[in-house]
Amino acid sequence: MEVIRGVRVLQARADAERAAGRRVALVPTMGALHAGHLSLVELARQRADRVWLSIFVNPAQFDDPLDLARYPRVMDDDLEACRKAGVDLVFAPPAQEMYPEGADTCVEVTALAAPLCGGSRPGHFRGVTTVVAKLLSAARPQLAVFGEKDFQQLAVIRRMARDLLLDVEILGAPIVREPDGLALSSRNRNLDPEARKQARVLVAALDAAEALVAAGERDSGRLLARVREEIGQAPRALLDYAELRDPEDLGEAPARLQAPTLLALAVHMEPGPDGGERVRLIDNRVLRPG
Repeated sequence: MEVIRGVRVLQARADAERAAGRRVALVPTMGALHAGHLSLVELARQRADRVWLSIFVNPAQFDDPLDLARYPRVMDDDLEACRKAGVDLVFAPPAQEMYPEGADTCVEVTALAAPLCGGSRPGHFRGVTTVVAKLLSAARPQLAVFGEKDFQQLAVIRRMARDLLLDVEILGAPIVREPDGLALSSRNRNLDPEARKQARVLVAALDAAEALVAAGERDSGRLLARVREEIGQAPRALLDYAELRDPEDLGEAPARLQAPTLLALAVHMEPGPDGGERVRLIDNRVLRPG
């Protein structure tokens, strides 16, 4: 497995792969890899001749400097995980490679990035789309794989690739969960034991909404009330948002559900009495009435 840190070196490698007729898949990450990331690698392996993975903690997508400082960085562990997973190349650039001195250009998707996480994290998706555009320019892959846990991010990146006429397929991969249902996330490692226990409330809320829909409930207000009630069972879970949205354009769902509808959740797991960190978690599920 090769590790490359320079953009120009990676671009030259990408040109060589394309000239040889090989299909490259890129899995963009911020490191702290877990089984969810490795499932993206496996999916990429099925669709391409070469699997590349990037590790870059992107400062432009953090609205809170403390959150950026706390984000887990475990490069040695990540590289070992990549070797075991059969990754062919890891791109791990320093910040100055991605944001050279004087860099003054951003890429922004407007409407899709406005609700949900865009509403509570100003500038977040501008940072995401800017860095993903840079990674796609550096790696020049034919395929890029992203997880569906970050449902809005996937939708925003797809729209960016479409609007900018990028020659790349954006592929979404299913959410990978821990045995108790909690969606795998690099941030889970920052949860203390009690917060980790209470974080299970996210999947409990999704399950409750899905059960109501299966039983015939179609009223959006009653569904969201049930979700909030479930989240309220965890004293340390502070609800950021619980919303029903169209899974295609992220528009607001109607008062009565008639078609597949995204239920998107975000919570802050508050520190315990002995201190610790506030950890933001997200999850989602597409509810299917009928």
